[in-house]
Amino acid sequence: MNKWQWALQLVTRRMWFRAALFCLFAIMLALASPVIGRAIPYEFAARIGAQSVDNILNVLASSMLAVTTFSLTAMVSAYSGATSNITPRAVQLLVEDSTAQNALATFLGSFLFAIVGIIALSTGFYGDSGRVILFGGTILVIANIVITFLRWIEHITRFGRVNDTIDRVENAALKAARTIGCPPQFGPRSTFAVPAEAERIHLERIGRVTHVDVKALRAVAEDLGAEIVLKALPGAMTGPSRVAAWTRAALNPGQEERVKAAFTTAHDRAFDYDPRFGLVVLSEIASRALSPAVNDPGTAISVLESATRVLAAIVALDPSEDGASKDSEKGTVTVPPLHFVDLLEDVFRPIARDGAGVIEVAIRLQKSLAALADTAPAALADCSAAAGDALARALDSMRSESDRSAIAEVHRRYWA
Repeated sequence: MNKWQWALQLVTRRMWFRAALFCLFAIMLALASPVIGRAIPYEFAARIGAQSVDNILNVLASSMLAVTTFSLTAMVSAYSGATSNITPRAVQLLVEDSTAQNALATFLGSFLFAIVGIIALSTGFYGDSGRVILFGGTILVIANIVITFLRWIEHITRFGRVNDTIDRVENAALKAARTIGCPPQFGPRSTFAVPAEAERIHLERIGRVTHVDVKALRAVAEDLGAEIVLKALPGAMTGPSRVAAWTRAALNPGQEERVKAAFTTAHDRAFDYDPRFGLVVLSEIASRALSPAVNDPGTAISVLESATRVLAAIVALDPSEDGASKDSEKGTVTVPPLHFVDLLEDVFRPIARDGAGVIEVAIRLQKSLAALADTAPAALADCSAAAGDALARALDSMRSESDRSAIAEVHRRYWA
């Protein structure tokens, strides 16, 4: 996906976008009725009548404003609850919920449709044929309202709840991992040193990388006839002192600007191309649940199960076209792989720290790491090290000797 497609996708996710489209369609439907009505025979229009459309539009105008206000209040309450009780980073996924946006757009658009229809009727804009089209459009709008309202009632019962939010974050992390399509690197972290003679590209803006246009970078690499190596992946912090990419070829000012333009930065991280962000948000949900004020180990266990599914999907990935490239063929773009130990630390270390004194969470953590090791034998050493760290934290935090014996026995069972 290039940069402009990414920008368009961001716009279509905004809450106002669907509402604006539906409102525009509603206004066009109300104003186009006299034009379309010319094709209807006068006898048919007289037989239908459609004189009651005035009352129907009045009812729509008065009721849809209240329903829109109610829906917006419910959405804001869900956002506030997620911010205070789950994690503020998950609110981004709630705001982009398509069902909530469709409901708000339908109710607001229906209100505007009724208002425009009432104004046009009061000015004599419609004839008998135009009233028939307006009447038919009103019936369609009412049917759409009923269907949307039924879906919204069913959806709002779980919208913004803890389990719903965990599922959203899990799905976002899975989608980001599949989009990248790059399996992680196991074992110790490898350092990618920038050669002294290399041309370094720095981004002036301080922020988080949210998207990298690999196709644009590949075009520059083909022009150079040299390899471009990425240093800043989505989620990385950038600034004038950090290297975003480098190449051994000499860049002219135009090519350097093209490389910089391939990076999209923002103040906050995004889920789309950053699976580590999804794992971080999952760990934040678990840490909030394990705080003394909440004391909800069940949520932490649910997060561990979700994180295990995400990591299992990541280790099963096959390299894609834009995945990690190890060759130095001319005209290529090398994307460094994610380190599996970083993924483990993103999600499991905070839970091991905050849930060290809870035997149920400690046992589930050992089992989750064992399940990952069974899924990918190459991850055995990394998972074993994380399990040992979690065991040490648990033994230091647990006061009950029976709990200490239980977690030690579970560790021996899976990591003997």
